[in-house]
Amino acid sequence: MGADIVNLRTARKRKVRAEREAQAAENRARFGQSKSEKQAHQKSSDLDARRLDQAKREARNDDVD
Repeated sequence: MGADIVNLRTARKRKVRAEREAQAAENRARFGQSKSEKQAHQKSSDLDARRLDQAKREARNDDVD
């Protein structure tokens, strides 16, 4: 009959801490990027935007009197 005595307040705090850590780990996996990954993504976005701008055609103005 040697049941362990558990402080409920401490157990609740431990549970909340574990849940927060699990959420933080999930967020790191989902949103985390290293600095080099961010820079590579930014360079790629800039290059794509430049290529798109280069491919645009000038507006024609056919309403010349």
